[in-house]
Amino acid sequence: MIIDTTKVQTINSFSRLESLKEIYETIWMLVPILILVLGITIGVLVIVWLEREISAGIQQRIGPEYAGPLGILQALADGTKLLLKENLLPSKGNTSLFSIGPSIAVISILLSYSVIPFSYNLVLADLSIGVFLWIAISSIAPIGLLMSGYGSNNKYSFLGGLRAAAQSISYEIPLTLCVLSISLLSNSLSTVDIVEAQAKYGIWGWNLWRQPIGFIVFIISSLAECERLPFDLPEAEEELVAGYQTEYSGIKFGLFYVASYLNLLVSSLFVTVLYLGGWNFSIPYIFVPELFKIIETDGVFGTTIGIFITLAKTYFFLFISITTRWTLPRLRMDQLLNLGWKFLLPISLGNLLLTTSFQLFSL
Repeated sequence: MIIDTTKVQTINSFSRLESLKEIYETIWMLVPILILVLGITIGVLVIVWLEREISAGIQQRIGPEYAGPLGILQALADGTKLLLKENLLPSKGNTSLFSIGPSIAVISILLSYSVIPFSYNLVLADLSIGVFLWIAISSIAPIGLLMSGYGSNNKYSFLGGLRAAAQSISYEIPLTLCVLSISLLSNSLSTVDIVEAQAKYGIWGWNLWRQPIGFIVFIISSLAECERLPFDLPEAEEELVAGYQTEYSGIKFGLFYVASYLNLLVSSLFVTVLYLGGWNFSIPYIFVPELFKIIETDGVFGTTIGIFITLAKTYFFLFISITTRWTLPRLRMDQLLNLGWKFLLPISLGNLLLTTSFQLFSL
């Protein structure tokens, strides 16, 4: 039998081209994810620097100023220090749970960023159940904290993990009811559809004005979900040393630190998306429709403007959250649970019933 070498070479070259094409498509698919992770990392570093500067201003003291210009490299220096520190394990603890806990806390929050639209058509995954996916994923994070507290074999850590789980359950229900009210107003669970539903009338079309009660409940619940003062009971140093973080050191302690700021950033982004119009201008569409056409183009300029507007609204809310932390005193555990179950839950439920009634009457 005579083999045609030309055909064999053609087949081999074709198979190589197909393999290279598959590798190229895989790499190109990972590029948006890597860009998003890089942007989130830079955002967290900026938040850490802002919190130190704002807290220093509130307390009338000098903030970070030596590591880089205006101390902007201080957070990077702290992260490098945590990377180089020794990673200690409790001798009688559950090593597996102790090691997995911080990773679950970080990964579950990172996945939430996939449904956030930063500009027109700039979203990693525009899902039809985007906001509920965020709620479902964020509810996994307390499991990691509970695992960390239990795996530490420390009563203070275990109490901190239990508090984190109780606090998350208490405030997740009002948060979900507020999100459900917004989805009823927008007739969609997609984050992109919710933003576009607020676009026509500029600042007057924001859900903030149509859902003022839900907005306040959402802010309080999101601060409690982020375990920020005055809701940082799971890591209250006066009672629990540092809660579920007590036995941690090095990079694992750093992961908890990063998870806290990741959660704060994602909550602020969802406040912007759900209540503050997302990437849209504050000027009504009927006055200057040309501005909206700039953002809705696929060009770099329109995308950049959309990202800038989204981040400006997000960091304004972050400023409010940071100021709240350094202004209000910490609650007691019974006060925290009473606020969640006896006040926020009935208010958010009543808000949902009112929203549903108005939507039914408007049909």
